[in-house]
Amino acid sequence: MVDSSSAQVEARPAVVRSQLPSLTGMRFLAAICVFSFHALCTTVFAEKTWQMMPVPGTVASYFWEGNWASVSFFFLLSGFVLTWSMRPGDSTSKFWRRRIFKIWPNHLLTFVAAALLFGGVFKMAFNGWNALLNVTLLHSFFPQLEIWTSYNSVSWSLSNEALFYLLFPFLIRYIGRIRPERLWAWAGVVVAAIFLVPLVATLLPGAGGPYQPWTQSAHLEFWFTSKFPPVRLLEFVLGIIAARIVITGRKVPLGLGGSVALAVFAYVVAPHLPLTYPQAAATVVPLTLIIANAAIADVNNKPSWTGSRVMVWLGEVSFAFYMCHLLILVFGSQLLTGGKSYGTPAAIGIIAVLFLASLAVAAAMFHLVENPIMRRFASSRRRTSHSPAPVPAESGTSAPALAGAATTSAAPENSATH
Repeated sequence: MVDSSSAQVEARPAVVRSQLPSLTGMRFLAAICVFSFHALCTTVFAEKTWQMMPVPGTVASYFWEGNWASVSFFFLLSGFVLTWSMRPGDSTSKFWRRRIFKIWPNHLLTFVAAALLFGGVFKMAFNGWNALLNVTLLHSFFPQLEIWTSYNSVSWSLSNEALFYLLFPFLIRYIGRIRPERLWAWAGVVVAAIFLVPLVATLLPGAGGPYQPWTQSAHLEFWFTSKFPPVRLLEFVLGIIAARIVITGRKVPLGLGGSVALAVFAYVVAPHLPLTYPQAAATVVPLTLIIANAAIADVNNKPSWTGSRVMVWLGEVSFAFYMCHLLILVFGSQLLTGGKSYGTPAAIGIIAVLFLASLAVAAAMFHLVENPIMRRFASSRRRTSHSPAPVPAESGTSAPALAGAATTSAAPENSATH
């Protein structure tokens, strides 16, 4: 990780909106956590210690937490980087256009692959209603397991991201008006709301159903806390506020080293917390601090291994990696093992092969689908007459008010989540 001894951006307005290579590399680390979780779900491992299904083993329970922390990291990162990389004179329609051409091509490609594979290999019937909700990224709004896990089930997180993108131009209008000295107070309000979510989930009509070991909670509470887009919007909003805290030069209470230490502590403690607290609330504060401090370190040109050329490339392909990895794990393990389980050494070897296969397919998707489509269609070749999205004024800071924004390599185009 970045070694950041500074908790505040140096007063250099010219570099305040620099690229964020460290955060780009961190995206792939989060993607690995999600891959590892899903790898255990394939039950390639014979030892119960490693098995995720039907009941998480001793070690496997911490892979659950890695998956949940990664979910939260990406939702926080989305709000942070969208705010960081705002373009001067941008319009709402241009913003939505870029987001559509970023996420839908890979989504549609993997949807078709999932429909063909599940139909051809497992003889699963095509469900038109579930398919419609999935393609239109509305499926996470429904608590039924067969809907939000339909087809390429990892796409549930894109349903959340689609809501975030839809609302961002409007959210930034109001969050951008918060005075800098009040940003931390507002961050505290959002964190408090996140901590209330598990309690609210227990009050839902129909809550308190049978405990499901594989979700470590009752189903309705699990869906509401971890899948329901309006609830996960809280983390996105916290990311927006965190970006403004950094942009306006507010002091961050911990450096990156302290933030990582706090995250490790939260990670270890989280699986032992009650209700659905491990899913977001347990790690949301340290993850927010890590993102803020990594951005500060990048602004101040501090070296980091997560910002290396290789890690940046891996971060750039992480969206495609996320979108294809579960299909490769499910059908690749079926092809290689025939549904059998193996001892730890052999299982690790099989997972390594599937990891490399996922990375190869992701690279192809990124260079042959994602990038070409973005270059060709993400920006209109005609001038539009739409009014620009409001650019909030930053008061009380020497940094330019969300101006001169550079397109960041850490743009949150992926959501590597379960």
